[in-house]
Amino acid sequence: MNRNQEQNIILFDGICNVCNSLVKFMFKVDKKGIFSFASLQSDIAARLLKEAHMEEIPDSVIVIRDGQALVKSDAAIYIFKKLGGVFQLSAIAYILPRSARDRIYDGIAKRRYKLFGKREECMLPTKEQRNRFLG
Repeated sequence: MNRNQEQNIILFDGICNVCNSLVKFMFKVDKKGIFSFASLQSDIAARLLKEAHMEEIPDSVIVIRDGQALVKSDAAIYIFKKLGGVFQLSAIAYILPRSARDRIYDGIAKRRYKLFGKREECMLPTKEQRNRFLG
C-alpha cells in the first residue's frame, strides 16, 4: 500500500450472512477499491486488532482506519460516508448520540443469526476479489 494512501480495512464475521452480504455489496459499489477485507476469524484480523489495542472483539463489523479501530455504528457510518454519493446521507445518523446508535446496532447484531442465518464456513472470494482480501 502506498504510504500516502489511507488504510481502510473492514473486518467482518466470516460466518454471518449479513456480514457476507455487506462484503458482496461493497464489491459492487466500492469501485475505487477504498476498502480491503479480512474475516474476523483470520490471523490477520487478530494481528490488526492487537495493533489497534482491542482486547475484546465486539459483536460488530470493525473498520481499521490507519491503525485505529471503529466499531458498531461508527464503523457502519464511516463505511457509507467513504463510499460517497448517496451513501453519504448515512452521516445524518450522527445527530443521534452514539449510545442510541449503538443500541440500534446491537439489537440487529444480537439477532442477525436468527434473522438471517449463518454459514458453516467463511466466504471464498472470487479470483477478481482476492486482491482486496488480506491474509
